[in-house]
Amino acid sequence: MYEVLLVVYLLVALALIGLVMIQQGKGADMGASFGAGASNTVFGAGGSGNFLTRATAIAATLFFVLSLVLGNMTAHQAKPDDKWQNLEKPAAEQQKQEQPSSEKPDVPTN
Repeated sequence: MYEVLLVVYLLVALALIGLVMIQQGKGADMGASFGAGASNTVFGAGGSGNFLTRATAIAATLFFVLSLVLGNMTAHQAKPDDKWQNLEKPAAEQQKQEQPSSEKPDVPTN
């Protein structure tokens, strides 16, 4: 389940990048309003703005929702073989060994 969501997350991220790159900037609207470039558009003179804006909003919403879901799944995932946890165990055991015991060791006296 986690791997499938991760693949979908990456695809949505790439789609979001592509949608943002396709859109025209605010400065390009002035030339399009006088008829320049209107014949070269796929969606017509005014149709691309609405479609691209809505598609970008949907992709951004999916991206944020998947980010939250994946983050939640990762936070609750247990990793028993984590290398940092393994490094802490010997240090804790070493501290236990360094503490002096109140009992005197049995040492034979001559």
